[in-house]
Amino acid sequence: MCKHYPPCPSAEASDREAAQVLVSHPEQGWTLLCNGVLLFEDTGELLPSGEVVSPRRALAGLGS
Repeated sequence: MCKHYPPCPSAEASDREAAQVLVSHPEQGWTLLCNGVLLFEDTGELLPSGEVVSPRRALAGLGS
């Protein structure tokens, strides 16, 4: 799907969120990446295969 050089990470790669943005709609809370990943503002993802990746939000009140 990607036509960039070097190519963006694939949707299956662990660094898939590093792909370039194709379309961004922050008012709706989503961004479409070059590799077909739909990234949501809560850090959840929808992969091109239909697989859902749950949000990875930090829990409030937990310090390091």
